[in-house]
Amino acid sequence: MYAVIKTGGKQYKVAPGERVKIERVAADVGQTIVIDQVLAVGSGTSLLVGTPLVAGASVNAKVLAQGRHDKVRIFKMRRRKHYQKHQGHRQNFTEIEIGTVNS
Repeated sequence: MYAVIKTGGKQYKVAPGERVKIERVAADVGQTIVIDQVLAVGSGTSLLVGTPLVAGASVNAKVLAQGRHDKVRIFKMRRRKHYQKHQGHRQNFTEIEIGTVNS
């Protein structure tokens, strides 16, 4: 069984037992969260697609860690103009382990 969930403006295809890094969620490490924005639920050959969400479907997940991704370096330059700009960014994430998919 798998589900397509929406969190943090992104969509993820998840299955029980998987570990996923999602956008930062305000939850403590070890806490169980419920994601109720489920776009689709599938099992074998059957697929239930919501319009836009599947009614009554949810995904239980356990928070494993809070952290930050590696730094992304941004470098802008205009040739022959003496313009160079350096910038960096580290995105926050929450690592979760998918428990059960309820449909």
